[in-house]
Amino acid sequence: MLTTRKCNMIFFRFTFLVLALNFLTVYNRPAGVHLRNMESFIQAVQQVEDSNPGLSPLALARALRRTAGHDDLMTVHFLGASHNLSDTEGLEGSILNATSFSFFDKAIHHIVTDHGEERGVVLAPDGTTVALAPLLLGIESGLKAKMEGTEAVGIFPLSLGRTLGLSLLSLQDIPPSMRLGPNGCWDNVEQPKVFKLSRPATLATDAVINGGMDGVILGNHLSKLPATEQPQALSEILRGYYNFTLTEKQGIDAVTSYISPKRRQLSRQLLESLDLHAEVMTTLTLVWKLEKTEWIALDSGLGNAVQDGLKTFMHRYLDCPQIIPRCQWGAKASRDTPIPLSLPLRFLYVHHTYEPSRPCLSFSSCSRNMRSMQRFHQEDRGWNDIGYSFVVGSDGYIYEGRGWSHVGRHTRGHNALGYGVSIIGNYTATLPSRHAMDLLRNHLALCAVNGGGLTGNYTIQGHRQVVNYTACPGDALFSEIRSWEHFRE
Repeated sequence: MLTTRKCNMIFFRFTFLVLALNFLTVYNRPAGVHLRNMESFIQAVQQVEDSNPGLSPLALARALRRTAGHDDLMTVHFLGASHNLSDTEGLEGSILNATSFSFFDKAIHHIVTDHGEERGVVLAPDGTTVALAPLLLGIESGLKAKMEGTEAVGIFPLSLGRTLGLSLLSLQDIPPSMRLGPNGCWDNVEQPKVFKLSRPATLATDAVINGGMDGVILGNHLSKLPATEQPQALSEILRGYYNFTLTEKQGIDAVTSYISPKRRQLSRQLLESLDLHAEVMTTLTLVWKLEKTEWIALDSGLGNAVQDGLKTFMHRYLDCPQIIPRCQWGAKASRDTPIPLSLPLRFLYVHHTYEPSRPCLSFSSCSRNMRSMQRFHQEDRGWNDIGYSFVVGSDGYIYEGRGWSHVGRHTRGHNALGYGVSIIGNYTATLPSRHAMDLLRNHLALCAVNGGGLTGNYTIQGHRQVVNYTACPGDALFSEIRSWEHFRE
C-alpha cells in the first residue's frame, strides 16, 4: 500500500519530469555530461549556479538531493525532507530541464548492476573514484550546521556510518576482509563512462568509502567556518578539494588546505577523535528505530561483528595508503605467468627511478611515468613486466607494480626476499617530498606488516647495499633512509 509520503514523492518526481520535458528545447546540455568525471559534475553544478545568482550552496545541495530522490527516513531525520524545504523552490527550471534532470539523477543515484558496473560514481582528477551521494550528504550536513548555528550531528552517520555499519553486518558469514570494497577500474580514464568492480560488491565499495570520507572531511570543515565567513558556492567547494595544481616549488608538503590526496590522513585525524565503534553502533540503532529493520539484532554478537569489521576498515582505509591499481594507470598485462611470493617477506628495498628524473605531481603525469617504465622494462630489458613491486609518486599516491603477491625484478638476487619500492625521480642531490617518504616509511610498510606481507622485524635496505654496480637510491635518499627505524647496514 502506498503511504502519503510515497505518494508525495511520486507526485513531485512526476511533476519535475513534466517540467523537464517542457524545458527540453530551452536549455543546452551541460558541458561533458556524458563523461563520468568530477569536472563534468562540477561544471553542471556551476551551470545551475550561474543561472541562479545568489543561490546558496545549502539550497543547491538540498535541491540535488531532491532531484535524486534521496529522502530516506534517516536522511530526513537529520536534514529534513527536501520537498518541504522552501529554499529549494523555484529551481526546477534550472536543474530539471530534461538533460539536467537525467544527468543529476544518474550522477548521484548509487547502484551496482548485475554485471558489476557501479553507477553514481565519478573519476576524480587524482585518479580515485568517488560516490557522489555520501559526499553531498556530508556537505549538506555541514552547511546546515553552519547556517543554523547548530551541532553537525548528521555528518558521520549519513556520509559513512550507516553504509559502513550495514555492510559489516549484512555479510557476517564471510571474513571481515570481504565485507568492504571492492575497488574497480574505468573503461577509459581520459573519457570515463563505465566503472566495473573487481569482485562482487558490498554496500561499502571503495568509491562509497571515498565519498563518505570526503563528505566527513568537507562537512566538518564547513560546519566549523567562522561566524563571519560565508561558505563558497558548491562548485567552488568541490573544485577546491578535487581540482588543484601541485608544483615542484609548491608541492604537497606545502599544501595546508583540504585536498583529496590527503583523504586518508585527514579522515584518520577526524575519526580517531571519535569512539568509532560507539558511533557505528549508535547509527545502527537509529536505523533500526527509524526503518524497523528486523534483521538487526542489537546484541553482543552484532557488537563483535562491527568491532571485527572496523579493524579491517582501519587497516585497509586508514593505515594503508591508497594504491592506484594497475588497470587505472594503464598497465599492459604481464608477458608470462607471475611467480607468487612466499609471505611474509623480511626485506623492503628502496629505489629511485633515476629516469624519470623529476617527481610526478599529478595522476596523469605519474600514470604516464608508470607506462613509460613498464614499456622500458618489457621492451628494452626484456622483462615480463614493470620491475618494481610498488612506485611512489609525489602526487600523494602509491602505484601498483607487481603488487603484494608476485615476485618482482628490482633487486638482483633478492627479488624473492623482499618488496622493491621506488620513488619517482632522481634523488642523488635532493630528497623526495616528505609526504612521499612518509607514504613509504610509515604507511606502505605498516600496511605490509599488518596485512601479512612483511615480518614485524623487517629490514629496510637501499638498492646499492645488495647490488654492487648501482648508486640507487641516490646519495641524498640513501642518507635519509639510514636514519629510518628498520634500516640495517
